[in-house]
Amino acid sequence: MKILESAPYRYDKGIKILTLGKIDKAYDRLVDPIKKDDKVLDIGCGTGMLSFRAVLKGANVTGIDINPEMLEIARKRSEELKIKEKIEFLEMGVAELDHFENDSFDVIMSGLCFSELSEDEITFTLNQVKRILSKEGQFLLADEIKSRSLFKRIINWFLRIPLVIITYILTQTTSRAIKNIEQRITGSGLVIQSRKSNFLDNFVELIIIKEGKK
Repeated sequence: MKILESAPYRYDKGIKILTLGKIDKAYDRLVDPIKKDDKVLDIGCGTGMLSFRAVLKGANVTGIDINPEMLEIARKRSEELKIKEKIEFLEMGVAELDHFENDSFDVIMSGLCFSELSEDEITFTLNQVKRILSKEGQFLLADEIKSRSLFKRIINWFLRIPLVIITYILTQTTSRAIKNIEQRITGSGLVIQSRKSNFLDNFVELIIIKEGKK
């Protein structure tokens, strides 16, 4: 969402238009496994859409993002929600994940972030997720993907054009889909425990665990 990130105050509006308002329900589902007092890391937290949901479930959250303006919006919202003592926002990118100790987090989550990473960044991030996630932890991921079905990709292309045009006119924002994320996840030694996608298979919600978890 690099173009979206260039206008932080439009970010949430742009995301909701592009997803036809379905992002809120997707994020509600994604945080469902989080329990009270879980230690949670939100990678690419943006304005805090996922982070706040986790805090409201009783978790202690660290949100990281490289965009200081988006983090400022997130911090202001945490104050408005009176939850700032349960959440910490750090200006850092995925290249700095190696600063965290092994098994640091019960839950790691990421929404619409991996689609903005380079191939090398994805590999590094997945390796770090495996390292810093606790033995019984879960990695929760939601992102736009390219369907493996050519037919569905064609349908999505035609349906998406007017939506992208409307979104860009209103917010000067757009987005792109990620390729082969599930193969990259399993290739890193992590295990996809559950998968949920929409009809066109262009948005996926994944619950991921460490290999060998019972």
